[in-house]
Amino acid sequence: MSNIDSPVTPASWQFDGVVRLTRIGTSFVVFTVVIGFAAINTGNNSLYIGLSFMLGCLLLSGIASKGGLKHLVVELDGVEEAWAMRPAHGRLRIINRSPIWNVRDVIVTSADLDAPICIPLIERRGEVIVHAMFRFRRRGLVHLSRIDLYTRYPFGFFLKKRRPRLDGDVVVFPRLLDEGIARDRFRLVEGEVDTSNRIGGGTEIHSFRDFVRGDSLRRVHWKKSASLGRWIIKQTEVEVGRSIHIVVDPFRPLDVSEESFEEMISEAATFLDDALQRGLEVAFSIPHLTLRSNHDGNAAMFRALALLEATREPVAQTVDRDSVIFTVAGVEDRVSGVGA
Repeated sequence: MSNIDSPVTPASWQFDGVVRLTRIGTSFVVFTVVIGFAAINTGNNSLYIGLSFMLGCLLLSGIASKGGLKHLVVELDGVEEAWAMRPAHGRLRIINRSPIWNVRDVIVTSADLDAPICIPLIERRGEVIVHAMFRFRRRGLVHLSRIDLYTRYPFGFFLKKRRPRLDGDVVVFPRLLDEGIARDRFRLVEGEVDTSNRIGGGTEIHSFRDFVRGDSLRRVHWKKSASLGRWIIKQTEVEVGRSIHIVVDPFRPLDVSEESFEEMISEAATFLDDALQRGLEVAFSIPHLTLRSNHDGNAAMFRALALLEATREPVAQTVDRDSVIFTVAGVEDRVSGVGA
């Protein structure tokens, strides 16, 4: 399978409609008309036979291309982790339900494909799995409903087009800022390691509790266990330098453009991505929802950010002293709360 042209601007062979003559087809039609006039003017039987053959080829080409495309069914077989403005690997399942026609040289195009795809052969009553690269321009829930199929099968006289029904949803994560100066503005500031008065991975002891099945023996406090006559587990505090709380405020005033709001979402996603890559324990909050990296997973936080919609009224949220708050306010206001 080979990729051709770019989906950013339609290729010269893409068109609106159902059928279009190719250069070969135009030449063939002109030549057929010439042979027809010659046969009528001369009455030569050989020319009539040639004319009949050429007209039969045109008819067969139209029937074969139409009969093949109309039996093709396209299904979305899944898209891996998708980020706005970045290639995402996915799969399309194309089924040929025709009992007669094999279809060759099918080109698959879509506004959401990174590049058109050429499929050499789809056998009758068969199917193929196409590995495709998608590129989505916006975050959020994207509904895939439009895809175009082109073919010049069997003789290349006509370029036929069909738009089959496609039904599939993809959650697209926010756009991440590119590496460099723009991303450096939202890198975490590393500093002294301190405790946070919360139970978690660290070195300072927070409290003690009785041993339960499944606890690691490394966490046994041997002196206290010996004095009490039973195993006692020590619980340590989370280090602030290894944890962070990110809060995203969805309030968008009337005088703030949608582009500015989306830029803020990208900044928050970039900051979150950087924190996770550094191995920090992240608590991520939006209105009515708080997710933690060690409990809910990284994908759940990016999914919540992808589906976050702007609100016209301020929404109250719980903010800690060391929280990093992302709003449509100035950049310095957002990053000044980095706890380290």
